[in-house]
Amino acid sequence: MLQEVPFMSKDNLDIKRSDLNRVPLKTRVRPYLIIAPSLIITIGIIIPFVMAIWYSLTNYSFRMPTHKFIGLDNWVSMLMSSDFWNALTVTLLYGIISTGIELALGLGVAILLNSLNNRLSKILRVLLVFPLMVAPVTATIVWQLMLNSSVGIVEKLFNIFKIYNFPWASSPNTALMTVIMIDVWINTSFIILLVLAGLQSLPKSPFESANIDGGSAWFNFKNLTLPMLKPSLYIALLFRLMAAFQEYAVIFALTKGGPGDTLMSLSLTAYQKGFKFQKFGELFLLSWFFGSLFL
Repeated sequence: MLQEVPFMSKDNLDIKRSDLNRVPLKTRVRPYLIIAPSLIITIGIIIPFVMAIWYSLTNYSFRMPTHKFIGLDNWVSMLMSSDFWNALTVTLLYGIISTGIELALGLGVAILLNSLNNRLSKILRVLLVFPLMVAPVTATIVWQLMLNSSVGIVEKLFNIFKIYNFPWASSPNTALMTVIMIDVWINTSFIILLVLAGLQSLPKSPFESANIDGGSAWFNFKNLTLPMLKPSLYIALLFRLMAAFQEYAVIFALTKGGPGDTLMSLSLTAYQKGFKFQKFGELFLLSWFFGSLFL
């Protein structure tokens, strides 16, 4: 049965408006102030993104006073270039392998630290923060000295086992392994801290019930710890994977993309296109493509 809509007279509307006017200005403005930061950030992201698409369709360069529209020439050139596919392969391998190792090590160390409730555990937690306090370039230079074939401490340790002049970053076969090793040393602490915080927030009652029922450590980990820890693991995975795909400092400080083009990732390729060859149209295209990986 249809309900009759009450009639709103002009006087009633005037009363509603007057009631609204009596609301303090602070209260009326508050919703707009709440959404303003997110709106500003969204605009700040969209504008460069759209500009990158436009400039990728031009031959923009500092060498020329003007630029012209060239359509999809930069796109075709990129997709037909073996350098692009090599850079994409290096980026994916670097990101997936380094993140996988860091996630496995971070989870194991976090569980070990969570099980230790003594002074040693507190000291180790403090020490684990140190790699995060060191700039990636500084850490890479220190590792470069440690891996040096003449004075490096790691090389001296290898000499004990009759291994001499190990080609860390100087060989295409071991360069990727070397930068991944340095990245793991720098960033595993981040995952340890995230996972450790997640472990300490888990409720204790399910574990106590499982122990009473005779559940093993593996049973507790597989059926209790891991499922409840998934949100923390997903956050750690997302942050580290995004950072690893964008990695520039470690690779540039160690080999500048060498030997040859062994470690030319997308970020290094974009830098080279823009600031070495002045091909800013291709730089913007790579930047746009790079940003699209995270959407």
